Amino acid sequence: MRTLLAATLATANAFAVQADPDPSNWEAVTEEARGQTVYWNAWGGSDTINSFIAWIGNRVNEDYGVTLEHVKLSDTADAVSRVVAEKTAGKDEGGAVDMIWINGENFAAMKRQELLFGPWVEQTPSWANVDVAGKPAVISDFTVPTDGLEAPWGMAQVVFYYDTAQLEIPPTTMEALAAYAAANPGRFTYPQPPNFLGSTFLKQALIEFVPDASVLQSPVEEADYDAATAEFWVFLDGLTPNLWRSGRAYPQNESRQIQLMADGEIDLAISFNPNEASNAIANGQLQNSVRSFVMDAGSIGNASFVAIPYNANAKAGAMVVANFMMSPEAQAMMQDPEVWGLGTVLDLAKLSGEDRARFDALELGIATLPPEELGATLSEPHPSWMVKLEEDWTERYGVAQ
Repeated sequence: MRTLLAATLATANAFAVQADPDPSNWEAVTEEARGQTVYWNAWGGSDTINSFIAWIGNRVNEDYGVTLEHVKLSDTADAVSRVVAEKTAGKDEGGAVDMIWINGENFAAMKRQELLFGPWVEQTPSWANVDVAGKPAVISDFTVPTDGLEAPWGMAQVVFYYDTAQLEIPPTTMEALAAYAAANPGRFTYPQPPNFLGSTFLKQALIEFVPDASVLQSPVEEADYDAATAEFWVFLDGLTPNLWRSGRAYPQNESRQIQLMADGEIDLAISFNPNEASNAIANGQLQNSVRSFVMDAGSIGNASFVAIPYNANAKAGAMVVANFMMSPEAQAMMQDPEVWGLGTVLDLAKLSGEDRARFDALELGIATLPPEELGATLSEPHPSWMVKLEEDWTERYGVAQ
């Protein structure tokens, strides 16, 4: 009887170890997280962002005993493919990917294929301060409801930056941009799609030319694609020959784009971080004459998210990391122009006086627009639009990688 009881208890304990952590019992989550190593698969193309992620790792290790390993990606799809391959192989627990910095079509695909753990986000302690009412993008990723499957940790908005030593008045419409490029060939470019920033430029332009922007909120298959994009392709056909290197080559990422500006090869560029120009100036990458601007029609804005795969090995640790990333301490550090300058997902009115003071003490960078000058925030199109635009752009203008 004693042997049978021991075997039964051993089986129960093994099941308990394998069971998913319950986010509603946060004390138990933090206890389980202690000692875990979280492999966070995140884009690694920015020294600024990499340094911030390293800071997060130090803090969660100090406070929660969680070790954070940054698995640096050049393409988020690589992490998604890893999870898909593990599911195909029947590896439903102990997966290699614990957390992913994810957005758009990658999130939509993982949600559709039921590859994500959750819902869990709305049960974390930090969620109480997230600005759901004022920033609806925190619960909708490229029109796809997040349903508690991914945690928002930063707000971004498209801006352009330009060198005032070369350009007195920047073009604030896409038509004006095309006219400037025609009069100044080679002085503008954008990263090569499917680089995220390059694809964002395509979407930003499409919104300005599409006859009815509401069609972009539904899958591309439900729209008259040719009619919706006709004026956009006319614009791009006219712009492309006047780009840097006559559109026969493109910078591969935002870092290369900054270098082109620093070298005096281009006069203006696009960013998804309103503080990027200030960061580059502070780091000695750009000259002090660079400033930022936005398009008259507004600019695309969205939230950055992290999600946990269904078979993650350290689900508790990943939840603890994500919860800390949404904390006032981490959000204020992230928004500090000297650290990164990304916008917060929090409602500052909900914060204590001490936590609010963290944000009030921040000073904007020299080239950073104040929030009231960022203009209207335009909704991201449904992710299927970006996929289709990237495919068609590659067919029309694509160059060798």
